[in-house]
Amino acid sequence: MTKSLQVPEPSNDLLELAAGVRRSAMSLGQKDDNQRKSAIEAMAASLEVNKSKIVVANEKDLKTAKQDGLADALIARLKLDEVKLKGAIAGMLQVADLPDPLGIRQVHRELDENLVLDRVTVPLGVLGVIFEARPDAVIQIASLAIRSGNGALLKGGSEALLTNEAIMKALKEGLHSSEVESDSLALLTTRKESLSMLKLDGFLDLIIPRGSNQLVQFIQDNTRIPVLGHADGICHLYIDSEADLQKALRISIDSKTQYPAACNAIETLLVHHDIAEQFLTLAIPIFNKLGVRLLGDLSSQKLGVQELADESDWSKEYLDLILSIKIVSNIDEAIDHIHRFGSRHTEAIVTSNEQNAEFFLRAVDSSGVYHNCSTRFADGFRYGFGAEVGISTQTLPPRGPVGLEGLVTYRYRLRGDGHIAEEFNSGEKSFSHIDLPL
Repeated sequence: MTKSLQVPEPSNDLLELAAGVRRSAMSLGQKDDNQRKSAIEAMAASLEVNKSKIVVANEKDLKTAKQDGLADALIARLKLDEVKLKGAIAGMLQVADLPDPLGIRQVHRELDENLVLDRVTVPLGVLGVIFEARPDAVIQIASLAIRSGNGALLKGGSEALLTNEAIMKALKEGLHSSEVESDSLALLTTRKESLSMLKLDGFLDLIIPRGSNQLVQFIQDNTRIPVLGHADGICHLYIDSEADLQKALRISIDSKTQYPAACNAIETLLVHHDIAEQFLTLAIPIFNKLGVRLLGDLSSQKLGVQELADESDWSKEYLDLILSIKIVSNIDEAIDHIHRFGSRHTEAIVTSNEQNAEFFLRAVDSSGVYHNCSTRFADGFRYGFGAEVGISTQTLPPRGPVGLEGLVTYRYRLRGDGHIAEEFNSGEKSFSHIDLPL
């Protein structure tokens, strides 16, 4: 998507579909905890029954994508085999077991005798989610939406069309056997529909884009609906002068190679010059063996990195077995580099110096900042959220992997007995403002 594209008005069919999702979402928001939990379990069971159909559909999508020359990073995200599908189903069941995010009283306050205020959590309404390549996102989004009482209108990339359709069909079959309306979820399939979605203000309460920086920027520039999402995942790992070499090597390899197509894989390795020669002597042969293409600054080239990184490399999200390496003189230079080129996604430091670790954790302004562990832990499932609708790198909450708590808002409710504001303005009465048990 680019800024030159025109956003078309929604068709009557799309308006009718969106209206149906909104009506169902209103009903869903009234369902109790057990009803929503049972609906997710029914969807998970239906996915299990239909898993062979889903895998076959995915194999067809993969074949077409490879013939069309889809990038390797997107091919990796597109693949949904039985192992990956099993993990997605497990995440769905984990979402079902999470505490109910709705109806939680956050404020309970007496303003006056028989005038009591409370604030409780409620669903957002309807989510519009646009994502590229990853069909397992349909499963994650559906489970989080139903658990949090929200309807969802989903649009995946055309490369995953058959897989997305097979998944959505299975999810709706599961909902048919539950007390939640199947129209709470809907899948869009055309590019025109995804563009028109941006004009569904009044039907959608939040748009969540999962994809390239270009996609996110286009959506933010072309809709009046609130947008939640991250652009690039330019993640860094800093090897401090007091790092354990073997620990640093283990974390570096995992952060880059465990799943390089993920947004939480590192794209830049920052190494303190005091430890650089020792570390790179160990790391370069292993990275070479694993097929990682290394780009480096002049200092790292003197220590064995073959290719020179140019200025643009520090801002690139490779999503591939490519890693930029820079030698830094101290922790301040490392942090300055992260602030200049990072995307506020996830950064990590490897060090045995607790003071340096704490300084890094406090000074780096990213949604996730780690000490002595892989950046690959930046994930809703790994955080115990069951799943995520995406990772938000904005400063305002929700931030980081967005699970259930990021999909609810709150409502103030005030119960009185004929109270009027004039009584308090005139001085006839004064507020008591007594906090009551939650």
